[in-house]
Amino acid sequence: MFAMYANANMSEKMALKATYDIPSLPPKAELETYAVLKLAALAHRNLAELKGRSSNIPNPGILIDTLSLQEAKASSEIENIITTQDELFQISLFPENPASPAAKEVALYRDALRVGYQKLRAQQDLLTNNMIIAMFQILKRTDGEFRETPGIALKNEASGKLVYIPPQDGNVVKECMGRLEKFINEDDACDLDPLIKMAIIHHQFESIHPFPDGNGRIGRIINVLYLTRQKLLDIPILYLSRYITANKSDYYKYLQSVRDDGNWEPWLLYMLRAVAETSTETLRLVEGIRGLMAEYKNRIRTEFPKIYTQELLNTLFRHPYTKIEYVGRDVDVTRQTASRYLDELTEAGMLTKHKIGRNNYYINQPLADLLLDVGAAKDEGAVKAV
Repeated sequence: MFAMYANANMSEKMALKATYDIPSLPPKAELETYAVLKLAALAHRNLAELKGRSSNIPNPGILIDTLSLQEAKASSEIENIITTQDELFQISLFPENPASPAAKEVALYRDALRVGYQKLRAQQDLLTNNMIIAMFQILKRTDGEFRETPGIALKNEASGKLVYIPPQDGNVVKECMGRLEKFINEDDACDLDPLIKMAIIHHQFESIHPFPDGNGRIGRIINVLYLTRQKLLDIPILYLSRYITANKSDYYKYLQSVRDDGNWEPWLLYMLRAVAETSTETLRLVEGIRGLMAEYKNRIRTEFPKIYTQELLNTLFRHPYTKIEYVGRDVDVTRQTASRYLDELTEAGMLTKHKIGRNNYYINQPLADLLLDVGAAKDEGAVKAV
C-alpha cells in the first residue's frame, strides 16, 4: 500500500503541500454550532443509555471480549482487510493453527485494543503517546515508533488521485503528537463538549498520520478509549467502526473537507451521528446478549441443576466459540468434567460441537448469529496511504 510520494505528479504535490497546516488545539473555528450541539445532546442520551444497560451484564469481560472482536473486524474492513467471523473465533481458540493474514491482522487489532484499555486503567485514565505507540507496535508487530522519514501521502483508492500529504518531517510529527497528547488529557484546557473533542482528536490524529501504517485503526481505538476515559462508557464497547464502514466515502470526504475548506461542521455532525446511531445499535446487541443469557441461565438451571454455575454461564458467553480448556479454567473443574458439561449442553441443543484437526470446539450458535448481525457495507471513495 505504500510508495514514496515523490512518484506523484510534482505540481500536484506542491499544491497539496500548501492546503493544510496542522492546527493548534482547539482549532480556531466555530465548532459548537446549533446543529452540532443538538446532535451532541442526542448522542449523549444514547450513549448514557448504552452505559447504563451494559452494566446489567454480570461480567463486563463478556462484552469486552465479544464486542472487541466485532469492532476489530469492522475497523479492519475499512482498510480492506476482510475475514470471516468463523475464522476470527477459530484463531482465538487455536492461535497455533494456520490462519489467513487478514484474520491475524484483525486479531492483532483486538489485542491492541485490549492492551490500550488495560494501560488506560493502569495509568489513571491518561491516554498517552507511549500507550498509542504500544498499541501500534502490537497491531503491526514492530518495535517502530512515530515515523521519522518522509514518503507518506494519501490518495483516493477509487480515483487514484492524491488527496493529502501529512507532515513529512519526523520532528514535526513528534511535536504535533505532543500537542495532541496534551489536548487529550487536559480536560480543563478548553470548554468543549467531550464528544466534539473526540471528533477533533480523531481528525487531528488522522491528519498528523504519525505511523507509516495502521493510523486509521489506531485512531478508531483512540476514539473508544477516549469515551471510556471521559466516563461516557465504563468499558470500551461502542461499535463505532460499523457506522464508518457503512458510510466510508462520507468519512473520508468530511475528513478532507476540513483540510480543504476549514469547514468543521459536517465532520463534527458525521462523528456525532456515528456515536448516536452506533450507541443505539450496540444497545440492541447488548440487550440481545442479555436476553440470550437469561434464556440459557433458565434452561441450564432447569435441565442441568447439578452443573449450573454463574461461571459456566459466563464462559459460554465470553467465548462464543469455546473449548474444554476454557471451561475447565473458568469453572475450575477437571478436563473430564468440563468435557462432560459441554457434551451435555450439546445434546440439549445449546451448543454445537465441531472438530478442527484433533481439536474439538463448541459454538454458542445463537450468540454467534447475534454477533454476526450485519455485514459490512461496501462503499466508494476510500483513501489509502502511498
